[in-house]
Amino acid sequence: MAPIKVHGIAMSTATQRVLATLFEKELEFELVPVDMKAGEHKKEPFLALNPFGQIPAFEDGDLKLFESRAITKYITHQYADKGAELVCGDTKQKAMIGVAIEVEAHQFDPAASKLCWEYAIKPFFGMVTDKAVVEENEAKLATVLDIYEKRLAHSKYLTCECFTLADLHHLPTIQYLLATEAKKLFDSRPHVSAWIADITARPAWCKVLALQKH
Repeated sequence: MAPIKVHGIAMSTATQRVLATLFEKELEFELVPVDMKAGEHKKEPFLALNPFGQIPAFEDGDLKLFESRAITKYITHQYADKGAELVCGDTKQKAMIGVAIEVEAHQFDPAASKLCWEYAIKPFFGMVTDKAVVEENEAKLATVLDIYEKRLAHSKYLTCECFTLADLHHLPTIQYLLATEAKKLFDSRPHVSAWIADITARPAWCKVLALQKH
């Protein structure tokens, strides 16, 4: 079988989701760098992999996928017998994991990603952080984290006592925010803080962070 290929960059939060899943599953893969500055993601041959021109793109043999959360679900189910389980329990438990995955995508990530942009990305490019946008999205993220705090008072992870894709999907944006003023939103909630300490220390995630240094 042809090797798994991930087309993207290690600094990309969406790419990081896929890389973390591959490391959790202990799978071999090739990270194919995409030169964003040169606009490679907006040209062929990359557009043949993702017509929307966004990273990452994914290949597993003759299968080509894009959208990071769809890719992580494929990896989890296709390689269910490898590495960490990532989706566990009976049908009802898996349904709850599915709900938590949707919450991350539609409730947590929009606010967290905007804060990453304002706190981390804009300063990197010499742009000015918009305080109004920060205030608005810190309030939105705080609302989500309050719900998480209550949930995590009853289980180690978001849906159960096992680490799942629902937890994993949070890692990229959380990692960026830990180095910003937004960290206070995590630190002020003890159960959220303990959960973050646990998931960011996972060996698979540490391998993703190591890739950023190369």
